[in-house]
Amino acid sequence: MTQTVPPSPNDKAIKDDNEIDLMALLLALLRGWKTILAAALLGLLLGVTYSRYVQPTYQTDALLQIDNKSKSIAALGANISELVGEESTPAETERELIKSRMVLQPVVEKLHLDIKLHNPELSTWDRILHSKTPTQTSTEQGVVLETSNGRAQISRFEVPLAYANRPFSLVKTSTGFTLSLELNEEVVEYKGNIGTPTTFKTPDGDITIAVSALPATGHPVNLTKVSTPNAIDALNNALAVAERGQKTGIIQLTLTGEDQKQVSRILTDIIESYTAQNLARGSQQTRTTIEFMESQIPQLKQKLEQSEEAFNKFREQYGTIDVTQEAGILINESAAIEKQTSELNLKKAELLTYYTEEHPLVIQINDQLSALSERRSQIKEGISRLPEMQREFLQLSQDTEINREIYLTMLKNYQQLKIAQAGEIGYVRVVDMPINTYKAIAPKKAQIWAIASLLGLLLGSLLVLIKSLLRNPVKDPERLEAKTGVPVIATIPRSKTSINLMKNNKNSRRLLAMVDHDGLSYEGIKSLRTSLMFAMPKVSKISAVLGTQLNDANSKQGKIIVISGEAPNIGKSFISSNLAETFSQLNKKVLIIDGDMRRGELHKIFTITQNNGLGDYLTESAAHIADFIQPTSFEFIDFMPRGKHPHNPASLLSTDKFSNMLAQLVNIYDYIIIDTPPVLAVSDAIITAQYADKVLMVTRYNHSIEGQLAYAVKQMDKANITVDGIVLNDMVQSITSKYSYHYSYAYGNSKD
Repeated sequence: MTQTVPPSPNDKAIKDDNEIDLMALLLALLRGWKTILAAALLGLLLGVTYSRYVQPTYQTDALLQIDNKSKSIAALGANISELVGEESTPAETERELIKSRMVLQPVVEKLHLDIKLHNPELSTWDRILHSKTPTQTSTEQGVVLETSNGRAQISRFEVPLAYANRPFSLVKTSTGFTLSLELNEEVVEYKGNIGTPTTFKTPDGDITIAVSALPATGHPVNLTKVSTPNAIDALNNALAVAERGQKTGIIQLTLTGEDQKQVSRILTDIIESYTAQNLARGSQQTRTTIEFMESQIPQLKQKLEQSEEAFNKFREQYGTIDVTQEAGILINESAAIEKQTSELNLKKAELLTYYTEEHPLVIQINDQLSALSERRSQIKEGISRLPEMQREFLQLSQDTEINREIYLTMLKNYQQLKIAQAGEIGYVRVVDMPINTYKAIAPKKAQIWAIASLLGLLLGSLLVLIKSLLRNPVKDPERLEAKTGVPVIATIPRSKTSINLMKNNKNSRRLLAMVDHDGLSYEGIKSLRTSLMFAMPKVSKISAVLGTQLNDANSKQGKIIVISGEAPNIGKSFISSNLAETFSQLNKKVLIIDGDMRRGELHKIFTITQNNGLGDYLTESAAHIADFIQPTSFEFIDFMPRGKHPHNPASLLSTDKFSNMLAQLVNIYDYIIIDTPPVLAVSDAIITAQYADKVLMVTRYNHSIEGQLAYAVKQMDKANITVDGIVLNDMVQSITSKYSYHYSYAYGNSKD
């Protein structure tokens, strides 16, 4: 039969550690609201700084319409359209053409976009302070940069390829200017005159520069000649080209930059460069066709004249000859074949200006010509059966008609193309030109501020959570009991009155009975007193060790209470002194001993000098215990201060003199409270606790670390000392603590 073993408290504590308490995380965030708020404000500050540091970005746009067919060619009629052919220009193709070097490079060269000016005296603080600083302006006349010390204007700057993309320093002098460049860790200087183009000889080539104006003497300007590919790439990155809608043929061009006028100027030149290239591309087909016709018309005319002359001579020689019906049919068919052959040859010649003999269209025309040639041969065989004179008449008549038809068709098309060429407009129409809006699209300050604040908020929350997970402060009494195996016998709420009094006067440490006797803190101390009264053992440890020195049975009861903690600044002295005061209210004679001979401060609470205390008694050989116990302002409380700082406190506590002292004191006092140093700091508390009837471990809410407290309890266990209870000090009641119910209800005296 299988028996289920219930989980131990330690197993439960480990399980709780491995589980993520969402409510605890939320409460941790609420408790760390100051850190989160500070991080959010810091993020907002960084966002404001960034939004002022970044230069405003402006945008302009333009619209182009792409027609599917060439307007000039379509105006010539169906015949010429078939002759020249149709061309489709999808918007995606035009998009790539607009962003090509063919279009952008002329703009870069025209506006000197490959020359960059920079003011090295412009600091980060200046950019943040002024939000918007002057930027470079590029025009056909050159580049201009306004500075606080004057204007810099460069109308020309050419450098060898080895010096491209390298910064030059340009400084005005009393006689002109100095152009300097760092080469191989050496500064090379060239001197020239303002207003005059100057050429400098260098080992890598000539540097040509024309300076029109410079800032005041001694204020440099950085000058860079950007390589053409880099300048085109920079312009390409700032330019966006996209079709508006689905297959609308409307292309939108968008350009961004730091100066509104400059952006509009550049986009206007891009449109002009593109339309010029487009017009050149559109008229190339017409121009090629006209050139071909001009070369063919004189030959066709000469051929027509020759055929007419030969026909006229034949008629004069033989007179008029009647052609039979069959001969007429053959002539008409032969004429049609010759006409088709001529047109196909013309179209083939046109296609060969663009394509090779292997192109499918050229191959198709060759196949058609082969078929017509075969039919022509068949007709000739039929005509050859006619009488010789009739056959000659038909041949001459056929040549004359064919040559006349070809010549007139060619002449007609030539005149139409000349008219179309005069009205050539391309297949791109500018719908909207760029305009200046002077409305910055970036930085979007409100959005940046919101995002920066949100990031700060998230970072602050992350810091709070990490701190909470890593530090794991003491907060939950139930968790403490499960983790240490020691019960929490009292929770002492924070006394705001006492805290405020200490803030106003750091040396003022007064008991709760004097400053906050109706507060929850005082009630918590009383609750601790009650727990100790009913939990004190009937036989004390000191009686078991030194039973022969105790006078009566009453002295053998448990009286010694040792109060310690895992670390400093957790309120041991506060608990010890106020606990002693609450025992004195029961007319119990209480002795409180400051067992921290290193850093004890109980004497400040009772306003008694620290001299003549525990350390002095243990070091002096002929000392009387009564000389080291001092009365206090409370009737039933005596106090033994820590005394002068001895060199070996732990060794003194291990002597028989200390145990004998306790044996004498239990005969005099009802309760002896010993305030000891932290367990993890020194071993004094472990030594003192060997004689204690009750050992209390004080820990501080949201200050002490759970792991340290558990380790301190473990150290006591290793020394065979049982910690009887944990006192959770400085509990804070707030909406962020789900354990505030431990002391949320206060019962005090009515004012009525």
